[in-house]
Amino acid sequence: MRPEPAPIDSPGPDYALAMRPDLILDNATVITIDETRPRAGSIAVLGERIVAVGEIGEFRGTEAITVDLGGRTVVPGFNDAHNHMQAFGAGLNEVALHPDRVRSVSELVAAIGTRAAETPVGVWVIGTGYDDNKLLERRHPTRHELDAVSPDNPVLVNHTSGHFCVVNSAAMRLARIGEVPVPEGGVVATGDDGQPNGLLEEQAQTLVRTLLHPRAVADLVQNLGAASDVYLSEGITSAQEAGVGGILGTAEPLELAAYQQARRSGRLRVRVTLMPAVETLHGGAHHPDDEEPFALDLGLHTGFGDHWLKFGPVKIFADGSLIGRTAAMFDDFEGEPGNRGYFQMAEATLHRLIIRAHRAGWQVATHAIGDRAVASVLDAYEEAQRQLPRTDPRHRIEHCGMCRAEDVARIAALGVVPVPQGRFINEIGDGMLRAVGSRHPDCYRQRSFLDAGVPLPGSSDRPVVKGAPLLGIHDMVNQRTADGQPFNPQEAITAEEAVRSFTLHSAHAAFDEADKGSIEVGKLADLTVLDRDITAIDPAGIADTTVEATVVGGRFEYDRVGLSPSS
Repeated sequence: MRPEPAPIDSPGPDYALAMRPDLILDNATVITIDETRPRAGSIAVLGERIVAVGEIGEFRGTEAITVDLGGRTVVPGFNDAHNHMQAFGAGLNEVALHPDRVRSVSELVAAIGTRAAETPVGVWVIGTGYDDNKLLERRHPTRHELDAVSPDNPVLVNHTSGHFCVVNSAAMRLARIGEVPVPEGGVVATGDDGQPNGLLEEQAQTLVRTLLHPRAVADLVQNLGAASDVYLSEGITSAQEAGVGGILGTAEPLELAAYQQARRSGRLRVRVTLMPAVETLHGGAHHPDDEEPFALDLGLHTGFGDHWLKFGPVKIFADGSLIGRTAAMFDDFEGEPGNRGYFQMAEATLHRLIIRAHRAGWQVATHAIGDRAVASVLDAYEEAQRQLPRTDPRHRIEHCGMCRAEDVARIAALGVVPVPQGRFINEIGDGMLRAVGSRHPDCYRQRSFLDAGVPLPGSSDRPVVKGAPLLGIHDMVNQRTADGQPFNPQEAITAEEAVRSFTLHSAHAAFDEADKGSIEVGKLADLTVLDRDITAIDPAGIADTTVEATVVGGRFEYDRVGLSPSS
C-alpha cells in the first residue's frame, strides 16, 4: 500500500510547483475567510481545486496560465443559502410589477392590461413582484380592477413575498373559487360585499396554481439557464434551492429531472443544493427491523449527489410572512387587534412531520417567520433529538424573522442554523417595522446570532427581493430601510462578517464547509473577483461594488473585463 503523503502545514511555492497547477491568479487582494491566513496575494489552481495560497508572484515560473488581476479583490464564491432559482428564472418572462416599476394599483393594473392586449384570448397573463406595502394606496389590487383590463384572459398577480396572489374573475371561474373547499392553512379573502375579492392567502393559492403547474421540463431548463446567467454576473457560485417539487400551490414532479438536464446541457452553471418540499416525501415498504422511511424513492435523503447537484434538507412551511401579517406571532400585529397570524397546518401535524423527517435522516429546513412559529419549530427539533439523538443534524429555520432572546439561546444550544435574509432590511424593512412596531429588536437578528456562536448564513429568498449578494451584504452592515430609516442598528455586523455569512457560513448550512466557503488548499476553486475591497471602504459604498469575474471550479464562467485566459 502506498504511504499517505506527509501533511503540509503551510503549502508554499515548492508545493504549488510540485502539484503542477494549471491556473494562477496573481496580483490580487485575496480575502480568504481562513482564520489561519486571512489575506493573500495569489492563488494556484489545479483542475477544480485550490492547491496553494500565497503571496504575489510566489507561484510564477510554473507552466500554468497566469492571470494578473491588477490588484482586484478576490473572495470565496458567494453562496445564497435560500433562494428560488427556478421561480426567479420564470419571473424574467412575466410582467414585472416590482416597486421600482410599479408605484400604484393603477400602474399595476395598466401593466397587466398592456400584456393582456397582446396575449391571445384565454391565455394566462402572469405578473410578479408587487408589494402592497409600497403601492401608493397600500393595498392589494382587486379582481374587479383586473377584470376591467383583462376580461377574457385569466390573470394571476404574484405578491413579492410569495405568500399571496391576486386573480381576476376569469381565473376564479377556472379554479372554481367559491365552489371548492379552501385548503388548510389558506384564506380566500372577501370584500365588503362578502364575496371573494381575488386575494388568495398562503395555501389558498393552490386553488389557482394547480392550473398552471406542472411546467414542461424544457421550460424549467430554460428558466434555470436564465437564472444561472444572472447569478454568475452577481458573483454567485452556489445556491440552495428552497423547495423543489412544489411549494405554496406549485407542483413540479419533474423538477429534479429539469435540474439534471440543465446540468447535462451546460445551462446550469452554478452549484445547487436542492431542498425537496415535504409533500414529495412518502413512506414505503421496508424490512420489519427498519423504521418506515420518509423519503424520496429508494430512500434518498440529505447528502445524495455531487458537488454540482445534491439533496440538502427537506423544506417544510410553518407559517406565513411579516409584511403580509400572516406569520404566527405571540402578540397582535401592530394596529390589528386580534391578528396574530396563523400556522399553515396544525402544530401537531407540523411537529409530526419534523420528527418523522428527522428520524428518516433528513436535515430539516422549516420556514418560520413569526416568533410563535420559531419557538414551536424549536420545540419540535428538541423533541426529535430527544426521541432519536443524532450527531449534528444541523436543522435549519428558514428566515427566523422574529426571534426572542430566549430562543436565540435555544438555537445556539440545539445547534440549529437560522437563515435570515439581510436584503429584507432594505427592500421590505419598512413594511416589517410597521407590522411589528415596538417589537422590532427581535426582527431579523444578525449580531445576536454571531455573539451566541451561531454561524449566520447569507441568503436572499430571491425572487422575493433582489438577490445580488453585494446588496445583501450592504444591508447587513448598514441596517437601513428603503425609506432611509434605521432598521436594527444594534444587529449590524462588519463587512468581513457579512462576506463570511455569504461564503463559509452558507456552506456550513449545507454541510459543505469542507469544500466551499473559504480560499484554502484542497477546496473548490469557486471565486468571486470584485473591483474593490469591500472590507476597507466606507460601508455606504458596498452596494456600488462591481463583480468583475466569477470563477467556478477553476473556470471563468463570468468575465466582465476580459480577465479570462480565453478572452
